[in-house]
Amino acid sequence: MLEPQSTALFILLMVVFCALVCWMALARQMVFRVFAACLAFVPAMLFGVAAVNKYYDYYQTWGAVAADVGGQSQVATATSVNQASATQVSAILGSRVNLRDAAVHGQTIRLTVTGKSSHLHRTVFVYLPPQYFRAAFSHYRFPVIELLPGFPGSPADWINVVGITAAYSTLLTGGAAVKPAVLVMPDSNGGRRISLQCLNVRHGPQDATFLAQDLPVYLAHILRVQPQGPAWGIAGYSEGGYCTANLALVYRLRYGAAGVMSGYFAPSDDQLGNPVHTVNPFGKDLHMRRTNTPRLRIARLPVSASIPRFWLGVGGEDVAGLRAARHFQRLVLARQPGVQLMVVPGGGHTMATWRALVPSLLEWMTPLLSTAAQHPTPASQVGKPHVSRKHRHHRARISQAARSSVRDTATPPA
Repeated sequence: MLEPQSTALFILLMVVFCALVCWMALARQMVFRVFAACLAFVPAMLFGVAAVNKYYDYYQTWGAVAADVGGQSQVATATSVNQASATQVSAILGSRVNLRDAAVHGQTIRLTVTGKSSHLHRTVFVYLPPQYFRAAFSHYRFPVIELLPGFPGSPADWINVVGITAAYSTLLTGGAAVKPAVLVMPDSNGGRRISLQCLNVRHGPQDATFLAQDLPVYLAHILRVQPQGPAWGIAGYSEGGYCTANLALVYRLRYGAAGVMSGYFAPSDDQLGNPVHTVNPFGKDLHMRRTNTPRLRIARLPVSASIPRFWLGVGGEDVAGLRAARHFQRLVLARQPGVQLMVVPGGGHTMATWRALVPSLLEWMTPLLSTAAQHPTPASQVGKPHVSRKHRHHRARISQAARSSVRDTATPPA
């Protein structure tokens, strides 16, 4: 009845506010008038916060609010030491986790990882599916999906707000088409109010190196997961959607699938500090800006270049996002016939849209990654798919049309 987005909560706040205003007007002593006026600010402020929360469809339960404010996941977490070894992680899972319960619902662990090349020190949440704890899968190396949050945000938003672990657990036990995979939710910015867009900032943090190189190598060493390649996926919403499209193309042989939800396809300036100030992540390097602009990079890649499989999702009322997604879909179609674009009717650039897209994303991506995990591509063949002469000619014609489209519609890099 009184959850953060309920009508009853809004009515209650209005009633309390009106009561305090009446008290302020009817009180005879000045001290009580001042006291009532001060108290009236509280429901008025909460009403404004609740209205913003309802508009963006962010928190749906008080549990999600408490979990986010407290910096904790809604599920039990096991915290490892910095750069834990495979033996330490196994010991943590064995001593701090109820293995019988984990074999039914899965388990989320919280790792603290320092990148070997990037030297970044970041928090990473990892959801291990129920199958990870079952004897039948004891020698199986699971595919992986990296999940990147938006801005402002944190990796725990995937659990507390989007509810992906709960949704995935339900899908796994409900007979859906999804397959078991490990979900990895890294801190891609280093703070909720920091926007680094998963880029290697000129003379700054090397987030792309951390996310696409350091983290996958480390996780493959300490967990039973596939090495990076066709059995690794990447997905994100909003800024995380841009990160997904960009990393999937810049590190195109390291990922097998990419899911972009309400993403954009050209980088903006980073946002740092308090008060917030903007920073150009590329300095005067126009080549790096073009390299990290997905809508330009994909049109300039050779037709024979291998790229991850793409899936796109967006809200139907998100006009700018829908236009950008359709344009990027046309560019990808030059290489991948039948690229999916899921549109949520009435959806905006909100958490509600991304929650609605999660089941479709998982049902599309996990079988693709599972197949790659069971039938790994030889290293010598990665990036060299067989393409018939007729299909190569067809793709070349579409790619040329896509390049022309980019020249006609894309603005010059700043």
